[in-house]
Amino acid sequence: MKLGSYEKMDPHLLVGLVNTEMRNGDFDIIELVKRHDLNEDSLRKKLADAGYSYHEDLKQFSPCRRS
Repeated sequence: MKLGSYEKMDPHLLVGLVNTEMRNGDFDIIELVKRHDLNEDSLRKKLADAGYSYHEDLKQFSPCRRS
């Protein structure tokens, strides 16, 4: 999967691609950014700006919980 241009992707499409990649490879965000040479902070910010947060225990991004 080519995630190198993630900064230009629609974040709602990106979250699905990222979660699928982590699930299929059975790895976490650290391994994902290493494998695809991504900037973790930038990826997290892009998805956070779209309302997603990373959950270490689930190894996936999901919608932020609203109070």
